[in-house]
Amino acid sequence: MNDSSTPLRTSTATGRGTTRRAALRALAVATVLAGTSLSVPLPGAVAADPAGTYALTIRHLDRQGAATGDYLTHVTGISGPGAAEAVAPHDASGTVTVRLPKGRYLLDSTLEKGSEVDWIVQPRLDLTGDTTITVDARTTAPVDVRPPEPTARYRSGIGYVQVTHEGTTRSANIVMASDNLRVAHLGPAAEPGSVKEWFDNYWAGATQDYALGYTFTSTHAQTGVVRRPTTASLATLKIRGAATEGATGTAFVSVQPAEGTTIGFGRALQPRDTATVLVTPERGTWDVDYTGPGTPETRPNQYMAQGIPVRAGATVTKTFDNAVFGPAIDGAPGARPAGVRDGESLALDVPLLADGDGHTPSAPRFLAATTTLQRDGVLIGTRHGAPGRATFTTTPGRASYRLTASATRGDGTASRGRVTAAWTFSSAATTTPAALPLSAVRFTPALGLDGTAPAGAPVTVPLTVQGAAATTGVRSLTAALSTDGGATWSRLPVVDGAVSYRNPAPGRSVSLRAELTDSRGNTLHQTLTEAYRTR
Repeated sequence: MNDSSTPLRTSTATGRGTTRRAALRALAVATVLAGTSLSVPLPGAVAADPAGTYALTIRHLDRQGAATGDYLTHVTGISGPGAAEAVAPHDASGTVTVRLPKGRYLLDSTLEKGSEVDWIVQPRLDLTGDTTITVDARTTAPVDVRPPEPTARYRSGIGYVQVTHEGTTRSANIVMASDNLRVAHLGPAAEPGSVKEWFDNYWAGATQDYALGYTFTSTHAQTGVVRRPTTASLATLKIRGAATEGATGTAFVSVQPAEGTTIGFGRALQPRDTATVLVTPERGTWDVDYTGPGTPETRPNQYMAQGIPVRAGATVTKTFDNAVFGPAIDGAPGARPAGVRDGESLALDVPLLADGDGHTPSAPRFLAATTTLQRDGVLIGTRHGAPGRATFTTTPGRASYRLTASATRGDGTASRGRVTAAWTFSSAATTTPAALPLSAVRFTPALGLDGTAPAGAPVTVPLTVQGAAATTGVRSLTAALSTDGGATWSRLPVVDGAVSYRNPAPGRSVSLRAELTDSRGNTLHQTLTEAYRTR
């Protein structure tokens, strides 16, 4: 094996799903570093009984047409009596025979000679009698996908194929540490739309990086893939990493397509810096994972931004780990509710310290956190622990509730701001889990990557309503400003979904408050003390 081009090879049983990307990424790293290949059998696979089986003979030829033993071949059952089979037969002569039950199979083979790597896929292998197949590297054509920057360096890539037949999907893949890969289809065409294949590769440029992915759905695997995207045909992802006072070390950014199994592209990011990655819109939406720099007292925070839509020529900017920190409620279809009433149980699960873009931290930095619940003005209980997370048991009858969550932030050294959200609503016991009518207001001022804004500058700060009020409507929304740590407050008119004011003198803090009533009378009183500072 040549370490510079060692493939990761797995064949997997997926039913109607696919292998999780995180698991594959971990396998990819381990395999490339070790310079070995993997064969993963299907769960529950057993050796075939010779009775009722057929001989499958596979011949392997290199690019010169000579028999070769430098191959890794998988035969994976899809349907019929052989649906649970997964074998990786090998013989050093280049010809190997295995007995398998009747059925539909996926065959894929990697042939490797020095720096030459060929991946040949037969998505439809109907085993109905003794069969001989020739895997011939001379049939392959290059996977030649390159960015518009000629001096960019290849980092990694993956080819992945999914084959679906009679409601079952099987898959295979190859992960490459170099760009010297050739591929080919083998055998008859499969049913229309039953073969889905994608190729992702990642490049490092002088000032920007490239994540280039292309997906194909057809009756066959690809024989060669050539793409030469122009800069204008790519979308731009800008990933900004903030760093508060006392942060040390570097951040880490990973970019990958949101759909399908892939390996992703990772790079270090210096504090208060920006990573630029050009991506292919043809690959669909994209995911960004961000791990921020830590402090001597705290571990790094991890954030995820998933399903980012992109389009050619447009730029999407994502900022992580920056102020203003505050409550955030995910309004995407299928998102977990911020609060749930289930029988006599009432649970709160709202990210109380989401960053300025609304990303949820894996380990929110806080000094103290408290959640309380009152029923008709009587205290039900108090919980201490994770910000915005608590569960209470109450009584079944309908009553008026006040739910309050607060946390003292632990980000930075100059600020110990406090976030408080208090909700009022009516609720009674339910027979099935029901979402509580909770809302949040997001303040999004333009800030530097140190979480500060220019002193004395006039600013207009957008307000975004999330949660129940974003669905049912807003009856009233007011805002207020404090420049003395919340000792005194000034009313701010909300005009066209924003508030305007002038930042205070250098080194001062800005605190923000919102009071909201939705169309059904549920309320929110939200205070962000020392939300950001001036410079």
